[in-house]
Amino acid sequence: MAPMLDEALLNDPDYIAEHDSRGTLMALATAGAQVRQAVTLSREAGIERVAGGDRPRSLLVASLGGSAVVADVLELLAEPRSPVPVTVRHNLPLPGWVGPLDLVVAVSLSGRAPGPLAVAAEAARRGASLLTVGAADSPLAEVCARARGVHIDVGRGRTSSRTALWSLLTPVIMAADALGLIEAGESVLSDAADRLDLHADACRPRSESFVNPAKILAIQLAETIPVVLGDGPLNGVAAGRAASMLARPARIPATAGELPDAASQIVACFDGPFTAGGGRGAGARRAAPDIFADPFLDGPAQPRLGLLLLRDAPPVTITRAREDIEALTDAVLQTAHDAGVRVSTVTAEPGHPLVRLAGQVAQTDFAATYLAIGLGLDPAISPHVADLRDRTRD
Repeated sequence: MAPMLDEALLNDPDYIAEHDSRGTLMALATAGAQVRQAVTLSREAGIERVAGGDRPRSLLVASLGGSAVVADVLELLAEPRSPVPVTVRHNLPLPGWVGPLDLVVAVSLSGRAPGPLAVAAEAARRGASLLTVGAADSPLAEVCARARGVHIDVGRGRTSSRTALWSLLTPVIMAADALGLIEAGESVLSDAADRLDLHADACRPRSESFVNPAKILAIQLAETIPVVLGDGPLNGVAAGRAASMLARPARIPATAGELPDAASQIVACFDGPFTAGGGRGAGARRAAPDIFADPFLDGPAQPRLGLLLLRDAPPVTITRAREDIEALTDAVLQTAHDAGVRVSTVTAEPGHPLVRLAGQVAQTDFAATYLAIGLGLDPAISPHVADLRDRTRD
């Protein structure tokens, strides 16, 4: 049976405060400030010294968990123009080709995540240039200091890698821009911070649910099993982040895909057991809703499949590839509507790719958090995650 969300609770400040015990909403609202502080901390740490100021032969990023999206964003921005390859690793083994001509970036909020820490240590042993981002007094910072690399502190009050994304991402963006691997200078970061501030204001807790875009999206996603689909590489990254946030803070199992590759995989779910056809195939006759069903006496209905479609802003110049993506997106939407899938759409606002991505991430981050709170869950506390840590602790 589907969980039920009481919309009125999302407009109750006391209820929100009670269920958001660690201030997840407030932490998300600091995203713009995180960018600005990270710019300052990166300058103070000498970000321009990364790789000796010379372009490396390659760049490898090690991040995982809540900070894994850092690597995804850098890959996204580097792909169109980077003169050197950008690769991702979450743990050892470090590729055999990594050596003194390469730059390794290791990201961990606590500075203790085993994967990035091991990658950084092995990179230092091989003489690779090192950039690390994490807590100041941490094993990761110590590894970087011994290797004479550059370590960027994340500042105080950062308690979760999911809510401290921009503290982790900004220094990596600055380093890649300084080395000529991407085009995302401080003016772009300033625009991203402003975009994050706008979303923080629109999605603030005291904004009523009928005008708050994140609360509206949370209500739409409630009582669904969501699949998140991005209409290209930029929204593919945003879709992966959204699925992660739905799974962790909101405890909603979600899958993500990117067009064009994921089109058939996603559409195949439309004639499955969680749509109006009830698994009887695409041509099956829709079951009429039971007008006598009482959710309080009979219990909530079975959850329905929900499609969360993340769309990019209209491009200034329409290419053939973009035309193909738009046509495919429209076809997926029409198929979803025909199958009785509940569709929600979030469309990016114009700007630099990083700025557009910032808006998409902000809105879905807030929506996942409101969804958790509306379902009576604390977005920052999971008893089962705590149990898992206890059972795997040395």
